[in-house]
Amino acid sequence: MFQLTKSEWSEVITNCDNLPQNVKFSPTTPYAFTEQGVAMLSSILNSDRAIIVNIQIIRVFTRIRLFLYDHSELRIEIEHIKKRLTNQDKNIELVFQYLDELLNKKDNLNPRKRIGYKPDNL
Repeated sequence: MFQLTKSEWSEVITNCDNLPQNVKFSPTTPYAFTEQGVAMLSSILNSDRAIIVNIQIIRVFTRIRLFLYDHSELRIEIEHIKKRLTNQDKNIELVFQYLDELLNKKDNLNPRKRIGYKPDNL
């Protein structure tokens, strides 16, 4: 069990609109349980209601863990895509740089002397 910090508590208040007013404006921050703390608490409390509530809380912790795991894989995939995009940006810049060099080279070329048959008007 641990006590929430002020910033964590303000985040809980903004995310949970259905909290009672006396809880929202309490001068002290609430305590929270970790998953292991709930498991230990369930071994102490023996009433039917406590057992059902603790099972539900463990299920919520499990869902949250799975949710975070799924999103961490997505985040890793997004990072891989970002890396590829930055590499592609660098490659595209390099291609444009080469094209600019070729265009500048073409503009700076001196006219070549014609070889072969030369008509009178040229």
